[in-house]
Amino acid sequence: MTALQPGHPAVEHVEETHRATIAPGTLPSLPGRSDRAVVRDALAVGLAVGVSGIAFGVTGTAAHLTVWQICALSLFVFTGASQFALVGSLAAGAAPFAAIAGALFLGVRNGFYGMRLGERLQLPRWARPFAAQAVIDETAAVALVQPDRRSARLGFTVTGVSLYLVWNATTFAGAVGADALGDTSRYGLDVAGPAVFLALLAPRLREGGEERAVALLGALLALVAVPFLPAGLPVLLALAAVPAVALARSARTRATAPAKNSQAEEQTR
Repeated sequence: MTALQPGHPAVEHVEETHRATIAPGTLPSLPGRSDRAVVRDALAVGLAVGVSGIAFGVTGTAAHLTVWQICALSLFVFTGASQFALVGSLAAGAAPFAAIAGALFLGVRNGFYGMRLGERLQLPRWARPFAAQAVIDETAAVALVQPDRRSARLGFTVTGVSLYLVWNATTFAGAVGADALGDTSRYGLDVAGPAVFLALLAPRLREGGEERAVALLGALLALVAVPFLPAGLPVLLALAAVPAVALARSARTRATAPAKNSQAEEQTR
């Protein structure tokens, strides 16, 4: 949810933690960590990423949203990539329904984070509604990399609180100060959202061929559809890459299963 570019130290920090945690079975066997070390790392992510709320505030203004509309998105939605996708689609002239649907699809991944974090954190029932608001890429990355439940809870809380506060404060500053920047289109802020999403997605693309296949097919579908479909719909069409790759994997598994069974039978003889 940032406007930081790949290669920035903060983005690299998120990438490292993200790479180590999102893939099942890749949790590193870290030794016990002090509270100070956990808080330091969590604050580094929360503060550095939160500052990019300025870009969202300015981008929202460029999409002709009012200050209170922009701030409401950060207060109640608080999923940077989805927020950038929504205002980007609206600025490109997409219908509100298509823009909202695209943002919702991007936010679906937070539900999967929530399932893993729920088991990991095991928060008391009263705290779960508050924690749900903070289930995003950065908090999941910081919490899941911790070696024990106590550190995971601390990392999740510090990252979520610091990022929420800074993100909303800088969103307001960006929305209010956008006029001082003049023509915001010359700054290229419209690419902030996609750049952030790519920075978080890049580690996954390096991990496996299936993820790369989904990304490449989705990009191809979107590019082909751009000249023919209204703004916002090509992104939704790109989602077809997920079942397409899954079907291809299933077909390949069925095709190779007999050969593997034959090899197994020969080895047992």
